[in-house]
Amino acid sequence: MKAQAISAALAITILAMAGCRGGGTVKETAAANDTITVPDTGYTGIKQYTSGNRIVRETSFKNGIRHGLSRTFYAGGQQYQTFWYENGLRQDSSRFYYVEGQLFRTTPYRNDTIQGIQKQYYRTGQLKARIGYDKGMRTPFLEEYNHRGALIKDYPEIVAGISDEYKTRGVYRITLELSDHDKRVKFNIGEFMNGRFDTAYVKPVNTTDGRAVINLKKSGKAGKDYLGIIAEIITPFGNRNLVFKKIDLPYNDLN
Repeated sequence: MKAQAISAALAITILAMAGCRGGGTVKETAAANDTITVPDTGYTGIKQYTSGNRIVRETSFKNGIRHGLSRTFYAGGQQYQTFWYENGLRQDSSRFYYVEGQLFRTTPYRNDTIQGIQKQYYRTGQLKARIGYDKGMRTPFLEEYNHRGALIKDYPEIVAGISDEYKTRGVYRITLELSDHDKRVKFNIGEFMNGRFDTAYVKPVNTTDGRAVINLKKSGKAGKDYLGIIAEIITPFGNRNLVFKKIDLPYNDLN
């Protein structure tokens, strides 16, 4: 009987200890298992970066990763640009400001890549330009507006001069320039890929003082019956206007 009493007392003691150690009910145990704690693996807060005795940038962090607002400043301390980060990637729109504080430009970001329409503004707040981007690359879309709000339309075109020496020398020469003879231009052989200016699929042409020369030679191998040209023209507003021109070729073996 004494042994049975001791065993019973021991069993009660063990159950009591289990309860003190957090055994609890099944419901409490399940709730505890559903709770996930994310450890703080790095700095959380705002860091300021200085040059000399002035702040040049401040960035928000969460667990050591850029998350939240990041700002840079002019030498005089005025806000220059802002970016919004989520888990280390730029999202939403970045903003650039004139030194006086007015908004100059907004650039849309998606997962750290420019995606959408970039907008520029005059100091008055009036829209100055709209520029297209897709997957971080420029598209041909460009709209610029003067101070009166009117859409600018009189952009120069690509002019192609032809010198046909195919039969005598096997050479077909194409000379490129702009219709207004502006020298702020670069010419490329190629086409827009899926509506984007992808530099991996174009070949820059040596352009000097707004003029480029392409010498196509007879190859004896079948090729395209046209040549695609993309001009990168710098507008008076400093933006790139991407213009495409298709030049038909009278021979199908030029390279």
